[in-house]
Amino acid sequence: MKIKKGDKKLIRAWAFYDWANSAYALVISSAIFPIFFEKVTNRNGHDQLRFLGMTFKNTELYSYGLAISFLVVAFLSPILSSLADYSGNKKKFMKFYTYLGAFSTMMLFFFKDPDTVWIGLLFSILASIGFWGSLVFYNAFLPEIAEESQQDKVSAMGFAYGYVGSVILMIFNLTMILHPEWYGIEDETLPARISFLSVGIWWLVFSQYTFSVLPDNVYEVKPPKRKGYLMEGFRQLKKVFHEVQQYPRLKKFLIAFFLYSFAAQTIFYVAGLFGSKELGLPSGKLIMTILVIQIVGIFGALGFSQISKFIGNIKAIQVILFIWIGITIGALFLDKNNPNVATHFYILAGFVGLVMGSIQALSRSTYSKMIPADTQKHATYFSFYDFSEKIAIVLGTFSFGALEAFTGSMKSAILLMSVVFFISMIILQFIKDKK
Repeated sequence: MKIKKGDKKLIRAWAFYDWANSAYALVISSAIFPIFFEKVTNRNGHDQLRFLGMTFKNTELYSYGLAISFLVVAFLSPILSSLADYSGNKKKFMKFYTYLGAFSTMMLFFFKDPDTVWIGLLFSILASIGFWGSLVFYNAFLPEIAEESQQDKVSAMGFAYGYVGSVILMIFNLTMILHPEWYGIEDETLPARISFLSVGIWWLVFSQYTFSVLPDNVYEVKPPKRKGYLMEGFRQLKKVFHEVQQYPRLKKFLIAFFLYSFAAQTIFYVAGLFGSKELGLPSGKLIMTILVIQIVGIFGALGFSQISKFIGNIKAIQVILFIWIGITIGALFLDKNNPNVATHFYILAGFVGLVMGSIQALSRSTYSKMIPADTQKHATYFSFYDFSEKIAIVLGTFSFGALEAFTGSMKSAILLMSVVFFISMIILQFIKDKK
């Protein structure tokens, strides 16, 4: 039986994928894995690593690894998404990326010291490709499962589901890390490694509900012939690229989205490293801080979806960007020699939670509304959205690592992020909200 667009069961199943995969975003992307990577690759205060015949700072190498994964997704997803639209197999591509991400995350269990850093880098890159690749197709389902009037709320609902699910798993993982004796664990690396394993299993198991309900081939596209299959993907991609040029609002929004994603996503990914390395905060408190960010994020995502009803999506995003600028300026004044630095860091982290989920949820629904109403190429259109975000993260994480290596401080990179937020605010000023 085919479920009608806008049906509550269909919307819940779609949003539930956020529940399944957001544990990766919390544990691997932001909370436990970056801090674990920095600690286990630091030998007695020596943060230099030899890798592929070259010497890197451990956090610099981690930033470059992230950049590589986003670069792969950025260039591969537009091709695959155009093929998905052409063949009607969006759900199959989403499954492929999900399984790649989940199993790669499980493999991080075997990363435990500087000698196995290749395992940590390889499978963190593959897991990142799986996570972000699956989101291209997941996001592309939004205009197919929800009416335009529902999309702000449904997008925020997905992020809220994700925050709740990830917090539940995170609490379990946190008890292992802070109290390993409760579980009879003596190896100090084992709690974090079990956390990585649990994330992969969680992602794999809970995604099955989404896959069982989400429709496939909504527009009943006939499967293509084998000959010219890949080239048709390129042709579809080129066609949509030219279509995007015909919509000035969409084009301007993508430019602004690229810029503020450059800053916001980079800050999100390096927040734990900044607190650990730049401010010298203990791992347990940093992980608790990121957990609080997730909880605050639930209210941020849902709250700004309501605010957008009164002031419009574009103005709501501008308000969020103004808060982001305040956060970056505040971070510049953090000093590890200040006895209250931890409290100040936690306050800023709370504001990050407020704006991180809200800017992601509103960006997704705003873009979904700007896509031409008569198009069937939702995956291809969202691949441009994803391409913008991933290239932004590539440049952001690479810039962060390079600026740290050049200046010896992460604060120079944070100053750059503040400027980028301001420029994106100005660009949004030239976009009128659709009445």
